Amino acid sequence: MTLLPDCLDDFIAEDNPIRVVDAFVAELDLKALGFEGSTPAATGRPSYHPAVLLKIYIYGYLNRVQSSRRLERECQRNVELMWLTSRLAPDFKTIADFRRDNGTGIRNVCRRFVTLCRELKLFSQALVAIDGSKFKAVISAVLPKPTTSNAKAEGRFDRADFIYIKEEDEYQCPAGQRAIYRFSREENGLMIRRYWSSACKQCPIKVQCTPSDYRRISRWEDEEIVEAVQRRLDRSPQSMTIRRRTVEHVFGTLKSWMGYTHFLTKRLANVGTEMSLHVLAYNLRRVIAILGFDGAVKAIKLVGA
Repeated sequence: MTLLPDCLDDFIAEDNPIRVVDAFVAELDLKALGFEGSTPAATGRPSYHPAVLLKIYIYGYLNRVQSSRRLERECQRNVELMWLTSRLAPDFKTIADFRRDNGTGIRNVCRRFVTLCRELKLFSQALVAIDGSKFKAVISAVLPKPTTSNAKAEGRFDRADFIYIKEEDEYQCPAGQRAIYRFSREENGLMIRRYWSSACKQCPIKVQCTPSDYRRISRWEDEEIVEAVQRRLDRSPQSMTIRRRTVEHVFGTLKSWMGYTHFLTKRLANVGTEMSLHVLAYNLRRVIAILGFDGAVKAIKLVGA
C-alpha cells in the first residue's frame, strides 16, 4: 500500500519553483562546465549523474537546507525532491563528496546563471557595489579607510592631519616636520610601512600629537588604492547611499538564509563553492520574482542555459 500516487507530478503545482530548477539544470552542458561523471564509465555500476546531485543542492540552498545529512533525509521523504530526482535518494556521503569534488563546476554554474541574467537584460546598468560583510569561515576583504586611533577623541591630531607626500614617501605633520620611512613589517597578512620624525621630542606642540616619545604613522603598502577610492567617494558622496541600497539587502538575506553557522565546509576553495550555491539560489529567486514562473522557464529555455 502506498500513500503516494504513481505520478509524482500530480503533487507538484504548475508554478512550483522546482520546475524552474529542473528546466535550468536540463539546459546546462555539465561536461563543458567541468563536472565529474557527466559521461558514464564503460564498465562498473553507473554513478549518480551530476545533474541529479546539482538539483539536490540547488533545491537545498533555495530552502535553507545545506547539510548533506539533512539533504539525504529530504530525498527520502520530501515529495518535491522525489519529483526533482525521479525518486533517486543518494546517501549523505555521495551528496557531500559531490560538493567537495565539483567546486569548479558549481562555480561555473553560478557564473553561467549570471551570464543568463545579462542575456535576459536583467542588469539595468553597469554598477558594481562592494560590501564589507564578514562571514564565518571566510576571509573578509580589506577595503576600508579607517581611523583606528583614539587621538581625535582625546583632543589630539589624528592620522588625517598628517599629509602623505608620495614623491618623497614621507608624511608632513601639523608642525611642518617630515615623518620619514623607517621599516616595514607584516601584520595580519598585510605589509605595513612605519614612519616617524626625529624632531618629535623637541616639538612645541607634541602634547597635541602623542603622549609617546614619537608619533608613529602606519601605512599599508597598497594604501594608495584605498585613497583613490576615498577620493571618488568624496567627489560623489551619494555613492555610499547607492551602495547600501544595492548590496546590503543582498548580504542580509544571504546571512539570514545561512543561519548562525554561515558555512558548513572547511578550506577556502570549499567555502567558495558554498558561496556560489548561495548566490545561485538568491539569483534564481530574484529571476522568478522579476519574470514570474512562466517567464523564467520560458526565458531559460529560449536563451538556453
